[in-house]
Amino acid sequence: MSLETMSPNPEWDGDVDALAPLADDRLTFKVWGGDWCGDCQERLPDFAAALDAVGVPDERIEQFPVDRDKQGDQVDAYGVEYVPTVVVERDGEELARFVEGEDRPIAEYLAARLADAPSA
Repeated sequence: MSLETMSPNPEWDGDVDALAPLADDRLTFKVWGGDWCGDCQERLPDFAAALDAVGVPDERIEQFPVDRDKQGDQVDAYGVEYVPTVVVERDGEELARFVEGEDRPIAEYLAARLADAPSA
């Protein structure tokens, strides 16, 4: 199942160069959200557009829709309490996590965290 809110915003105009850390082909993006959620409607289309702009293929993006009670696949396993939540993993190890309340766009926030993450 996928999230409608993960359809890329065709009007997104972010700085692709600043998002280079997202392009690492060893990364997997796990996205929890709800199409009913205002924050998801506002933030996820730009995130999807950013991933598209840096060339992240769909097979490296896992989408986990949740209901209004924040219930859904992998919610408990990853400790998801708020949506949107995005976890970035490399070889099954969590490198970065975006949770709803951050004040920067999802892609920018994660790119900054990944730039500081150890490269293996």
